[in-house]
Amino acid sequence: MRTEFSAEQLADPAMATSEQAIRKCVHCGFCTATCPTYVLLGDELDSPRGRIYLMKDMLENERTPSPEVVKHIDRCLSCLSCMTTCPSGVNYLHLVDHARAYIEERHRRPLADRLLRSVLAGVLPHPARLRVALALARLARPLAPLAERFAGLRPIAAMLALAPGRLPARAAQVNASAPVRRGRVALLQGCAEPVLRPEIRAATVRLLNRAGYDVVFAAGEGCCGSLVRHLGRDADSLDAARRNVAAWDRELAGEGLDAIIVTASGCGTTIKDYGFMLRDDPAFADRAARVSALAQDIGEFLLKADLPFDQAPPLTVACQPACSIQHGQKLAGVSRRLLERAGFHVRTPAEVHLCCGSAGTYNILQPEIAGRLGDRKVANLARLGADVIATDNIGCAVQIAARAALPVLHVVELLDWASGGVKPDVLAQIEGSAESPAKAHAPAA
Repeated sequence: MRTEFSAEQLADPAMATSEQAIRKCVHCGFCTATCPTYVLLGDELDSPRGRIYLMKDMLENERTPSPEVVKHIDRCLSCLSCMTTCPSGVNYLHLVDHARAYIEERHRRPLADRLLRSVLAGVLPHPARLRVALALARLARPLAPLAERFAGLRPIAAMLALAPGRLPARAAQVNASAPVRRGRVALLQGCAEPVLRPEIRAATVRLLNRAGYDVVFAAGEGCCGSLVRHLGRDADSLDAARRNVAAWDRELAGEGLDAIIVTASGCGTTIKDYGFMLRDDPAFADRAARVSALAQDIGEFLLKADLPFDQAPPLTVACQPACSIQHGQKLAGVSRRLLERAGFHVRTPAEVHLCCGSAGTYNILQPEIAGRLGDRKVANLARLGADVIATDNIGCAVQIAARAALPVLHVVELLDWASGGVKPDVLAQIEGSAESPAKAHAPAA
């Protein structure tokens, strides 16, 4: 694609990166076949190719973003399925992130939209605030049907509908040592996951200890920054990245780390991009690149670990890998291979590449599109005749569980059970499911 950015514009590193991405686009349209919003809506402007045209015109001419342009950019899930399909190597991730930051700086949204986005940015990255918000949402859930009737309140209705009926107790966060030490890893503490599903962290720690790795939680580390990054709050996301890089760098300078493990794959995609995000920061560029190189999804790490799997219970698992695993981190098939190695019967749904509609805060900000995508995903999963659904990202688990009749687990919960850990509580819903054969003779986790 021909571009006409000025030399002055290209002196800005973000603009130069976007220009390079735009120039690589060859208009082939392969991306349209795998873009969830285009598949759903059939509008060229809701495809990656169409959005690239809009972003090129906006950035190249330094236009004030129009409501129409903002609408189509907002509808992008950042699922990155287009990057898997693109034959030209267009880095759509960096392009759309820049466009969102540009819109945040130059476009004045309606007051209700600004307030909602400020609440999301101010609450979701902070576990204590999120716990309070979810407790209040639980009390307000009866109002969700009323809010659903008014277009301006539908994001509020979506938030209330997604809030869990009850919150699990706070889980202790304790550094854990392996019986026989092979290495030392840091586990991302996360923000939403430990509030909504603390059992994911517990299962992960047991698995890593069983594989021979001490698990530590870096002091000072917090939200990865992906939530605010996708809201266009570039400065906030860079501050989060710097904070985490500094925290993990202290661990590296101390006893050292073999890896930085992430159980929420959306966070992993962002952490692996820290090197790019902080490339122009002389105080952090090298350290951020080192952190990105050490970051691994838990599945990616366990695939290379020597886990003592015994025969798994005879369950059929519907495996839906997150978009951030398939397209963001290029790890498609990892979760399936691990589950099969553990002894489960594994099936993947039709349209496995299409997003479920979670996408960070997308299922709140774009509830109608997200709802249609979620229903489509669950319908495909239901056709598999499985006993349980497994995914590798907390957002996907919440989005799917809100619609599915089957229990929804993180992959690590099943792997923990199959290697001698505890049976997930939610599997009590499966009538007649057997205990792990390993459990009777396994050492205490």
